[in-house]
Amino acid sequence: MSFVSYFPGRGTVRETAYLEGRTEGAAKGILSVLEVRGIPVTDSVRERITSCTDLDRMDSWLERSRTVERAEDLFDEEGNADEPLS
Repeated sequence: MSFVSYFPGRGTVRETAYLEGRTEGAAKGILSVLEVRGIPVTDSVRERITSCTDLDRMDSWLERSRTVERAEDLFDEEGNADEPLS
């Protein structure tokens, strides 16, 4: 019998799938909060949120989604909310 250890950061298929699931869940959470609050989300903002793979950044966006007035304001702390979202 062999023993397989899955340490974080090894890039295993299982770890990759887990992280992808976490980012998808975080994106759904952010978009859901904005929707419940009645804040319109443009296609470019939606794409930026759903394509992000940085969990720390997404956690920050989730916290900010509770208080922003516009979806674009999620990105203010990065200093580029006024830049076009491509």
